[in-house]
Amino acid sequence: MKRLFSCVGLAALTFGCARGPNVASSQLPLRRVVVYRNGVGYFERAGSVDESEVTFQMRQEAVGDFLATLAIVERGGSSVRSASFPIEIADKFEPLAPPVCPSEPGKCPEPASKERKERNPLRRVSLRLDGKQHDLAIGYVAETPVWRPSYRVVVNPGGKAELQSWGIIQNLSGEDWRDVELVLVAGAPLAFQSTLGRPVTPTRPVVNDSGEVIAAMPEGVTSLENKVGGEVTRYVPEEEAAAAPASAPVLLSDESAKSAASGSGRSLGGMPKATVKRRAKSDAVDKKEMAMPNAAAAMPPAPPALVHQAPSAPRNVNILAGVAIESGATRYSVPYPITVPDESATMVLLANEAIPGESVFLFAPDGGVSDSIRHPFRVARFTNSTKGLLERGPIAVFEKGSFLGQGLLESLPPGATATVPFALERGVAVEQFAKYDERGARLFKVEVGQLSIERDSVTMTTYKMTNGTKEPAKVLVRHPRRPGTRLFRPAPGTEDNAAVGNALVPISITPNGHAELVVDERLAQQRTVGWLEPLADEAVKAYLGDARSDSKSVTQLAAAWQVRELWKRQVDEQARLVTERGELERNLEQLKDSLRAIEKNAQAGDLRQKLARKLGDASTRIDQITKRLVEVELGMREQEVRFRDAIEDIKILNVPPPKE
Repeated sequence: MKRLFSCVGLAALTFGCARGPNVASSQLPLRRVVVYRNGVGYFERAGSVDESEVTFQMRQEAVGDFLATLAIVERGGSSVRSASFPIEIADKFEPLAPPVCPSEPGKCPEPASKERKERNPLRRVSLRLDGKQHDLAIGYVAETPVWRPSYRVVVNPGGKAELQSWGIIQNLSGEDWRDVELVLVAGAPLAFQSTLGRPVTPTRPVVNDSGEVIAAMPEGVTSLENKVGGEVTRYVPEEEAAAAPASAPVLLSDESAKSAASGSGRSLGGMPKATVKRRAKSDAVDKKEMAMPNAAAAMPPAPPALVHQAPSAPRNVNILAGVAIESGATRYSVPYPITVPDESATMVLLANEAIPGESVFLFAPDGGVSDSIRHPFRVARFTNSTKGLLERGPIAVFEKGSFLGQGLLESLPPGATATVPFALERGVAVEQFAKYDERGARLFKVEVGQLSIERDSVTMTTYKMTNGTKEPAKVLVRHPRRPGTRLFRPAPGTEDNAAVGNALVPISITPNGHAELVVDERLAQQRTVGWLEPLADEAVKAYLGDARSDSKSVTQLAAAWQVRELWKRQVDEQARLVTERGELERNLEQLKDSLRAIEKNAQAGDLRQKLARKLGDASTRIDQITKRLVEVELGMREQEVRFRDAIEDIKILNVPPPKE
């Protein structure tokens, strides 16, 4: 929220103002601040108080969050007995109706100043104790701006780099954070606004004493005897269960469900368990968490010319934040007490580590950068070898003492590798084209006398590159992955990120040289084919020759395939004879036409004799073919019946995957 004006003096605190501190207490100073990435912060106040109550002043909108997340650790002395707080009445501080002004200018009276001030007053929350001597630590959650990361990466020769991580914190809480222990947490735990400070009176049914009969009788509830810890029995059809996707809900027993419901990882008031445990043990800084200096002590002096000098590592490693993983969250704890005045920001150094990294090229066409369809980006590529999560934030890239550019680092878990573009390289040109094909034939299944095969729909994308510089270039091609496909024999070093829809494929180009990269994607498609088709023969023979195939199925299918070979030869012979007979019949008609044409020509006697002999030979051959076709058809039908009988009991459903 923007602050319109500040409150000055004790009178303003007493009577209220338009914008006071979120939460304040003169009895318990602020000791610890934990800032998250979701708009809330965890604040801890601690100290000894020799009074019967501890009071807090806070804005009305902060009362609900304070009460919902309040956590109290009693270190000694008296115990907390109760917490008293005011409630907000909706119409109590409604603006007054505008006064009726006289017609004379300047005569309209001003509304009472007290009415104006009480529209957004500070509220008082009191913790009452059963004695006067007590040592308390009070923790609660309140709204605060998210902390934001900023990075610098220095790329060095030999695949090495240095990473600096900074955190920027803004204090808009309404009070100074003086000498507090500061912790920054990566990630965003669930948090919501609470309205516990507002009274809720539900509407109740009205029942009078006039003898009116209620029209509808409410139903009662019967609870059956239930054994605690009993198993939940549920029926799922076997085939349905086998086909359920990985995202299907997991069935839990009663005990598992109770464990899952209670294991939320949070304690009283919504505080992280690790935080409560730490506070209960000691108010000192955890040995695992190194504290951090304030912004002025943490930041190294700026170099005179940043463009010629890369950021250097700090001489004193004790100023670096300690990194710990607690309950799955990355926590950066600072070594020294930090002071952040109200309405100001500070920047603290979180980490400075040597990491694997290099500067390479990335060809990844982007609609927002028109020339990226022809030229690659310069990118900084490095691996997060730190202990914690690197949040999304801007990153500056340096190399050889010079500033190269800026990019945006996406959230990077430990062990993951980032590829951050920071400039466009026009000295390297890329062109690409694709072609499509179908290849291969593999047996997919044999069932109820039908054969299904599998073929690959192939997309081959070619990238042709030209390096116009005098330096060798390593290019990573971000190839968009087709859904459901697999990479066929990808280039060494390929990173297949099919889950996010791309693959990073590397290729090197010599100085002033050329390179060509082919990415082969294949999508398996199934279809049913006839037993006599060439694709069926290719698929079955591949299955019979695969050592991974089921031996029993191989024996049965091999025997059936011998019968199929006889059947196929007869089918082929029948087709050949039918073709030959058709050609002879056409030739026979031509011979008859020729004889009719020279029938009355006395000088063509020798030609008539020649044509007559050809006519007789063709008729004889047609008679022979007709006779053979009858024999072939009988044998063909016999072999077909034998083959159908041989495959009747063959069932092949589990076929080895294709060899790449």
